[in-house]
Amino acid sequence: MILETISVTKNYFGDKSSGVNNITIFIPKGKITAIVGESGSGKTTLLNLLYGLLQPDSGEVFFKEERILKREEKLQPAHAAMRLVTQNNQDMDLQASVWDSVRSGLKAEELGKDTETQRITESLIMLDILPLKDQPFGKLSGGEKQRVTIAKALISRPEVILLDEPFNQVDATYREGLQHDIRFIVKEWGTTIVLVSHDPAEILSMADELIVLKEGEIVENGSPEELYNSPQLLYTAQILASGSQLTSSKAKKIGINTKRGTVVIFSEHVKIVRKFNNKWKVKQILFKGFYEELIIENDGVILRVNNYKKDKYRKGSRISIKIENYLEFGRWESPARSLPKDL
Repeated sequence: MILETISVTKNYFGDKSSGVNNITIFIPKGKITAIVGESGSGKTTLLNLLYGLLQPDSGEVFFKEERILKREEKLQPAHAAMRLVTQNNQDMDLQASVWDSVRSGLKAEELGKDTETQRITESLIMLDILPLKDQPFGKLSGGEKQRVTIAKALISRPEVILLDEPFNQVDATYREGLQHDIRFIVKEWGTTIVLVSHDPAEILSMADELIVLKEGEIVENGSPEELYNSPQLLYTAQILASGSQLTSSKAKKIGINTKRGTVVIFSEHVKIVRKFNNKWKVKQILFKGFYEELIIENDGVILRVNNYKKDKYRKGSRISIKIENYLEFGRWESPARSLPKDL
């Protein structure tokens, strides 16, 4: 493990519902760990504790078994081994050129060396911002600023990079390429990434490990596959996927006999089938790029279904469906579980 916290608590203004409470985590070296949760769950607080911007009220944070102190108290080798990328680019000079901004990310001993120009150029090319090298940072768009900030963080090849909503302002055109570059860096350099994000697609495609926070406490952790396919909590399912939440009585209307309080059906769990008696009415069609998400309704039950044959259905048309899977949450009253027939 490269980073760990032991029973860390950090609250604001004495309010136990703020910040984080009694958090113990272990961040593996050379992996991407994502911290997820709703707004106000403590994600950014935890990231700042790991980076040394905050001092915990109790508990300890370690980098390679060295206790991390607040940066204002004492600069440590652990601090130099980490870089933090935020949404607001708070440590960037608005007047500096893109070239100088990225150059400022080099370590002191790397400045002035023969390889300096090559290193900066490579970083600018990697982030697709070489044409902007002479532009003042303050004149860039939000997405361009974020790419410059990430280039600055990467150029010194730190052991740990902490990313707080790093792709929030990055255009979709560049986002996937940037994510690919970060995964490549992790693989080739052995860099450790700790990522905070609200985007389920981003989390699931990038992370090796997920830590789920709710009200400042860890409620689940595991691989993206484990938490997506078999979440223990309704909260986790709602964060990671687009789906429909039904009460047990509404679930029974569509043939799902459950004795648990809540059933969740992800949109990919629902398949459109050919059947003479089409009962489900298309209420809304949401454009998703290469596919559509249909909002359908029958007898007061509303579901979401992915449709990969775009423009085949119109609002108000009727279809039949098959539910191939579902998730159940709440206390078991009966072990019964069955999939409904085509609906």
